[in-house]
Amino acid sequence: MNHDDYSASYLRSILTSVKTIAMVGASTNWNRPSFFVMKYLQLKGYRVIPVNPGAEGQDLLGEKVYAKLSDIPVPVDMVDMFRKSEAADGVVEDAIKIGAKVVWMQLGVRNDEAAAKAEAAGIKVVMNRCPKIEYSRHCGELGMSGINTGVISSKRRRL
Repeated sequence: MNHDDYSASYLRSILTSVKTIAMVGASTNWNRPSFFVMKYLQLKGYRVIPVNPGAEGQDLLGEKVYAKLSDIPVPVDMVDMFRKSEAADGVVEDAIKIGAKVVWMQLGVRNDEAAAKAEAAGIKVVMNRCPKIEYSRHCGELGMSGINTGVISSKRRRL
């Protein structure tokens, strides 16, 4: 997998197949990016389960916060990671243990060794991307705002 350039079909297949997302590093602070991404994904129909040991047991946007992935009592399709790149290896190990199908590392997060470990276990990986942005881009919302997403165009492509 080339983690520098994901195809639209690869990203779209992930975004349309997952239903339950565990968000590692979810923040209870309303002005943090993870809070906004969680809220957006919930509005799009995903169940987003927050994982944050510092907020364990609290309620975040209608979901109970868990300390670690293994504490979540339901199956998780995707693990969305709001942590530093160095933490990816441990998150991937936990994602493998719970049987996640996708590990998604947020903007600025890249760990090729962790990605290789996940892929060897049959897990799809996305790095240095945000599912909120990719959902908007690949599901037509940005285009409705007049932003050229490059996904669909009426202009003839030049080779």
